[in-house]
Amino acid sequence: MKPTIILEAHDLAIAAILIGLDGLISLGFGLGLHRQLAIAAARMVVQLLLIGLILTKVFALASPPVTLLVVLVMVAIGGREVAVRPEQRLIRFGNYAVGMAAVAFATGITSVLALTTALRPDPWYEARYAIPLAGIVLGNVLNAASLALDSLLGGVVRERASIEAQLCLGATARQAMGGLVRSAMRRGLLPVVNSMSASGVVTLPGIMTGQILAGIDPMEAVKYQILLMFLLSGGAGMSAVAVVFLAARRLTDGRHRLRLDRLKSK
Repeated sequence: MKPTIILEAHDLAIAAILIGLDGLISLGFGLGLHRQLAIAAARMVVQLLLIGLILTKVFALASPPVTLLVVLVMVAIGGREVAVRPEQRLIRFGNYAVGMAAVAFATGITSVLALTTALRPDPWYEARYAIPLAGIVLGNVLNAASLALDSLLGGVVRERASIEAQLCLGATARQAMGGLVRSAMRRGLLPVVNSMSASGVVTLPGIMTGQILAGIDPMEAVKYQILLMFLLSGGAGMSAVAVVFLAARRLTDGRHRLRLDRLKSK
């Protein structure tokens, strides 16, 4: 195995020239994005350096409660991201509730499964493995959940007349909303399907590329990437199903009525 290439500050500074190029493109074509690019780049650097320092401390502590706290904070932030993206909002912080539940459910099951079967660190909840894995899964899970939730809530408003007509004709709430539920799940799963289809042919995934650059044998990096893609696919499916069914449940009642009074726009 080749030694890991250590990046110095001047290496990152050279790469940052490309951000400057983006800024020049924005100025030259009047895109108005140069300030946003500069702010986004600065925030990204500060945030990543901060999380690097935090993880260094957490890994050194090797404390299960601290590891759990970090993962819970990540899940809480992920649940918030799911909640705020849709145009429509469930009342009484409903988006937060369904988003948090779906993200926690999918991330927890997927991460624990990988840690206790495929990776098997000792102990299985070791921070160096649990936190990065939860972070990778969480990013994909929240994307699937937010897309599915946005599709369902927007679809209910858009197809209100059709749903209520079916309910008036004797259909159950599940039957009347079945098409929307399936459509929302499909939208949530499409990104991971596209990602798997392109992996290794159109693109080299970021995790695999990072491992190869770090000196790991390409075949070992491929194995890890395959494992991760399976995990991300399963996590996306679970989060899409969970968020859609939880939201659909809140939009109907025991008398099979559509309850749009429980929904409001931003």
